[in-house]
Formats: sequence, structure tokens, C-alpha cells
Amino acid sequence: MSKEFRHILRISDADIDGALKAPYALTKIKGINLNLANAILKKAGIDPEKRAGFLTEAEVERIEEIIEEPAKFGMPNWLLNRRKDLETGKDIHLISADLTLRTKMDIDQMKGIKSWRGYRHAYGLKARGQRTRTTGRKGKAVGVRVKTRKRM
Repeated sequence: MSKEFRHILRISDADIDGALKAPYALTKIKGINLNLANAILKKAGIDPEKRAGFLTEAEVERIEEIIEEPAKFGMPNWLLNRRKDLETGKDIHLISADLTLRTKMDIDQMKGIKSWRGYRHAYGLKARGQRTRTTGRKGKAVGVRVKTRKRM
């Protein structure tokens, strides 16, 4: 185990706090949840109780390899965030800026084909079936206006 502690690590273009335990530190990368972080550490052979600041360069490189192509290292498909991609038809996992860009492209596609969900996105309404009668109000009609009482 390395004695040198690093307060900030750079993994997959994300700054990570070295004081956190390794699985929780990996969740700071956009697109990686706790289940995937634990699976990545198990495949890399790293103790999940280890602090991220004590990870060696070789361990960080191994983690980055697994993050880039998790399916190649035997990760189950249900852990990936983009299954049966429309363009390629493959199960892939997106992280950080790629995930943000692809999500925006998907929303723009829904708007372009004028699906109901695209319509809801275009008009800034709730798109996942939430109630809208009392919540999600914005603009002028926020709350209830009460008339001021005249004092005698």
C-alpha cells in the first residue's frame, strides 16, 4: 500500500476527493452509481475500504480501463446506462460529458419527431407522469394571492 496520500485525484476527467472511500469517490464521476463503483473495484481487485487518496497510479489506470469499456471486463448488461443504443445497437456505458451530450441529443430527437414526451420537454412541463395540478408551477401563478384586509 502506498504511503503517499493525494487529496485530489483525476479519474476519467473528474476531480475526486481523496478522503472518501474508493466506491464513494467513484460515484463523483457522472454516470457511475454505487453498484457500478463496487463492481469496478471488485474487477480491479481493489479493497473497497481503501481511501481514494491511497490508490496507486497503476490502480487508477486499471479503474479507468474498466470505466472506458465495462462490458469488455465482464460487467453485466444491467449495470450499463445505455443498453441497446439506437445508433449502434450495442450495450454501452457513457460517463461525464458524453452522457450529458447524449441525453441532450435524445431530448432534441424527441422534440424533432414531436412525440408526447418531446412536446412536454419543449414546453417545460413534467415529462414523466407527475402530477401538475399543485406542483411544478412557475411564472406568475405561484401560490394563492390573498386580498389585504382593511383595518378599522
